[in-house]
Amino acid sequence: MSVSDINTWIGITQNASEHGGLVDHMLGFVHWFMLALFIGWSIFLTIAFTRFRKSKNPSADYHGVRGHASTHIEIGVVVVEAILLLGFAFPLWSRQADDFPTSPDTIKIRALGEKFLWNFQYPGNDMMLSTWSMKGITPSNVTGRDLMDPNGKDDFVSPSTMKLPVGRPVIVDVSSKDVIHNLALVPMRSAQDAIPGVKAHMWFKPVKEGTWDIICGQLCGPGHAQMRAVLEVMDGKEYDEWAKEQSATAAAKSAAAAAPPVASAQ
Repeated sequence: MSVSDINTWIGITQNASEHGGLVDHMLGFVHWFMLALFIGWSIFLTIAFTRFRKSKNPSADYHGVRGHASTHIEIGVVVVEAILLLGFAFPLWSRQADDFPTSPDTIKIRALGEKFLWNFQYPGNDMMLSTWSMKGITPSNVTGRDLMDPNGKDDFVSPSTMKLPVGRPVIVDVSSKDVIHNLALVPMRSAQDAIPGVKAHMWFKPVKEGTWDIICGQLCGPGHAQMRAVLEVMDGKEYDEWAKEQSATAAAKSAAAAAPPVASAQ
C-alpha cells in the first residue's frame, strides 16, 4: 500500500502530468492525516458525550482539564502541517512558479475564457504566439491577437478543445474577457485563475495520452456548469500533423486578407 492509494479510494482523477506524482503524494499525506484526525476527534467526542453527560455529572467542574494531552496533540497537528507546507507544498510551488521550461520543443498556447467557453490560441510553425489585447477582440478575432504582429500570421484558434502532444512541456498563458474564470486541468494537476486584465501563466508536461474534461474552477455565472472544454493529449507526430494543417490554413487566410483587391477589368 502506498501513500497515494487513498486518492484512488476517494475517486481522484488519474494523474497525467510529470509533476502530478508529487502533488498526489502530498495529497495522500493530507488525506491520511485528515482521516486520522477524523477518527481521533470522533472517538474523543464519543467519550466526552458519554463520560461527561449531564446525568452523570450534575455539578459543573470549574477546574476543567488537568492533563496536557490536548496540548501535545495540538502541537503534533502544527508539526505535521508545517512538514506538509515546508517539505512538500513550498518546494513544489517554487518549482512550478520559477522553473518554466525553455527547451525548443516547448508548446506555448493562450487560453482565453469568457462566459461560457474557452478559446485556445496556438502558434504556427514559427512556434511564436502573437501579442494580443482586449481592444482587439472582435467576432472574427476571438482572442484579440495583433493582426499586424508577424508572429501571429500563422496562429490559429481551437475553440473548446485543447490538443497537446505527450512528452513535451506546455506553457499556457491564461486570461479572461469578462469575469474571473479558472482554467482547471485536473489530470495535469494544474489550475490558474483567468482574470480580466491579467496575463497569468502555468506549465506542465503531459506524460499520458487520453481525453478529459476541462472545467472552470470559479463560480463565474449562471452558465458556469456548461463551461466545459476538452483536453486531448495525443501522440507527438499526430499533434505535429494537426498543428501544421491548422497553421497552413490560418496563414493562407491571413495572406488572403492582406492581399490588395484586384481591379476589375474595364
